[in-house]
Amino acid sequence: MVSSVERREKVKSIFIVSSGNFLEMYDFMVFGYYAKAIGETFFPTSNEFASLLLSLMTFGAGFLMRPVGAVVLGAYIDRHGRRKGLLLTLALMGLGTLSIACMPGYAQIGLVAPFLVLIGRLVQGLSAGVEVGGVSVYLSEIATKGNRGFYVSWQSASQQIAVVFAALIGLVLNAMLPIEQINAWGWRIPFFIGSALIPFLFIIRRLLQETAEFEAQKVRPTASQVFASVGRNLPTIVLGALMAEMTTVFFYMITAYTPTYGSSVLDLSPTSAMLVTLCVGLSNFALLPIMGALSDRVGRQPLLITCALLAIVSGYPALSWLAAQPSFGRLLAVELWLALIYAGYNGAMIVYLTEVMPPRVRTAGFSLAYSLATAIFGGFTPALATYLIAATDNPAMPGAWLSAAATISLLATLLLSRGAAKRAAAGIA
Repeated sequence: MVSSVERREKVKSIFIVSSGNFLEMYDFMVFGYYAKAIGETFFPTSNEFASLLLSLMTFGAGFLMRPVGAVVLGAYIDRHGRRKGLLLTLALMGLGTLSIACMPGYAQIGLVAPFLVLIGRLVQGLSAGVEVGGVSVYLSEIATKGNRGFYVSWQSASQQIAVVFAALIGLVLNAMLPIEQINAWGWRIPFFIGSALIPFLFIIRRLLQETAEFEAQKVRPTASQVFASVGRNLPTIVLGALMAEMTTVFFYMITAYTPTYGSSVLDLSPTSAMLVTLCVGLSNFALLPIMGALSDRVGRQPLLITCALLAIVSGYPALSWLAAQPSFGRLLAVELWLALIYAGYNGAMIVYLTEVMPPRVRTAGFSLAYSLATAIFGGFTPALATYLIAATDNPAMPGAWLSAAATISLLATLLLSRGAAKRAAAGIA
């Protein structure tokens, strides 16, 4: 039994370790919400679609650095500890957020502006590459017996607080400023708010204690040993990345892309689209710990398979129904349905990914798998969705991408589970 004192300490640790995770997701959400305004500021063209696409491609470019951060910073964390690594990632994330908040636009400094914005995104992506993995591994290592899914689910739940917070700021801005002023300069306000939170988040993360499991490791791998182990476990990492594809695609579709999709594609008001995003964040925050706990009771695989099948059969039909007669009610219903599928899948997937990685390179292996999924699939989902709609003149086409991602993840889950079962039968850790 866990004493009340131990329980309070674990709750405190969950809050502290998730704080930086909040900043990472807040930064990406704000960029996604104001992609159109950012495009007009840094990538002005005579074609509104081209400007938006360049902005979304820059949003996705940050994800290309995630695999690099996963390996390099993941090796640092596996060598020097979870606490030191998570402090470093927070500092890099803060730098990325501050850079875009203060960056002059194209009209002021020309081509230097989009170049520096891209650099800021790459730095942010480097740190984010290991943030999710570092937090997830930390939570898995402090979890009480039989509750690992519940504990690890708070990594994703903390991201939903960022979604809600960013959406609330967006709603306030929409109420206080006309759209012309938001597009001109108001979009910077959320980035300045995120920058102002950095000192507070850094102070509380310094209170983080190292995990007992890491401290118990008598031999800690060097960077070269981590890289070699990652190479040996590459098939598992690749399958893990494909298994994580559905999570990353769904997440960025129902959060970062929703305001742009609702206003630019469905012609709903920006306030309506932002309100839907707020509801999605609240729904995910409530559902993720429930689904994580459910995976502790029924197992990871049943949830993964069930949710993937639901995504395959309902992705395109749901968006077709929405596109046939766009409205606030339909957008809310579709997004909440997709959020339910996402929460069920993610609640089992994140913890399962920590369980299939070798302990000595758990952070690097997990982070690389998740970062590959985000870099290749999730981060470019808003840009890909925009392209698919323009290429086919069909506003429901993002639903086909959701179903395709779920199909790939389902196959990867089955292969990864079979491999894990074979290793367990052979007694291989």
